[in-house]
Amino acid sequence: MTQTFDIVIVGAGLVGASLACAIAQESNAQDLRIALIEAGGDAQYFEGEHFDPRVVAITQASQNLLAKIGVWSQVLQTRACAYRDMHVWDGEGTADIHFNCADVRENHLGHIVENSVIVTALRKKIAEHAQIKLIQPAKIVNLQRKDTVHIELDNGELLCTNLLIAADGAQSKVRELAEFETREWDYGHKAIVTTVQTELPHQATAWQRFMRTGPLAFLPLSTTNQKHFCSIVWSAETELADELMQLNDIEFCARLGFAFEHKLGKIIHAAERFAIPLRQRHAKTYIQPNIVLVGDAAHNIHPLAGQGVNLGLLDVIALAQEIQRALDRKIPLSDFSILRRYQRQRLAGNLIMMSAMEAFKRLFGSQSLMLTWLRNAGMRQLNSLTELKKIIVKAAMGLS
Repeated sequence: MTQTFDIVIVGAGLVGASLACAIAQESNAQDLRIALIEAGGDAQYFEGEHFDPRVVAITQASQNLLAKIGVWSQVLQTRACAYRDMHVWDGEGTADIHFNCADVRENHLGHIVENSVIVTALRKKIAEHAQIKLIQPAKIVNLQRKDTVHIELDNGELLCTNLLIAADGAQSKVRELAEFETREWDYGHKAIVTTVQTELPHQATAWQRFMRTGPLAFLPLSTTNQKHFCSIVWSAETELADELMQLNDIEFCARLGFAFEHKLGKIIHAAERFAIPLRQRHAKTYIQPNIVLVGDAAHNIHPLAGQGVNLGLLDVIALAQEIQRALDRKIPLSDFSILRRYQRQRLAGNLIMMSAMEAFKRLFGSQSLMLTWLRNAGMRQLNSLTELKKIIVKAAMGLS
């Protein structure tokens, strides 16, 4: 038998689960039937000196969303690390830029949080919403459109909905089955991610060094047993990344410490490393009748600014608002105007961010001596312009 839902969300990761909660919490959404389909199992649990290698830099705007849907307090109780400063420098020159939360009269610039911590809190919240049905593990294998969308799952279940939302990541099956066109290319980089223990404390600072071969970021994690930990994202040209992955732990820690200019002293230990090929991908449109893309299913960017998840959560805010508006005005969720309004809010902003990340990558990847000099001169000038830095910080925090 076919089960009918008002909304079906494919992907119960951070973006999809947040969207389900954001929709379900509204007072006039109590009668909605929402299906949340997840291909994987429950989030893995990490504790003590073991950290999830996948972390996210949560901005103030994303924090506000998580607080609104009632999970942020649980995240803070579990494990999160606020950072007050950001230090960025050019590895090929002498210029640097320093951002501090006091410049914008905030207590912090953001939080570094393990992905599994947020997803676990979201799954607990989902269990409190009777109108959300979590179907797990299950994968979508086919869809057909008539007046509604008919969905076939690999467990044999058949679903029907007025609104299908793809939150199933960069390799979105919904995007593929619905034949959304994308514009994409390889960066020629791989991101090496892991957790490291450092000799010196991270000073509640997010550190990033730009090199011709790619940026290296050290993101602060909670101090545990008086030991200092950071999550690293080392985006390196594919050949270099493959070489680094072949090193043993001692050799890798030595190379990492050298690349980071020993800002936090010796790298004492590195956990298991993962190398992720980097590819930019952007759907030419986020919407079709009865189907909409959010998060990485719609746009996938270079991690050098840590904005991927935050862009996805901005999608969540915009789409949830449009669905709420439709419910308030008794507009059917199959009405295409809902999706058009969402796309108008998000498409241009995402394109601007993607273009900026591509420009940064090319700027710092250039081997031109003249461009290196101009780049360093520009960074020094920016670091002296307090008011402009405030604008940049507020934009990065999602407060502008």
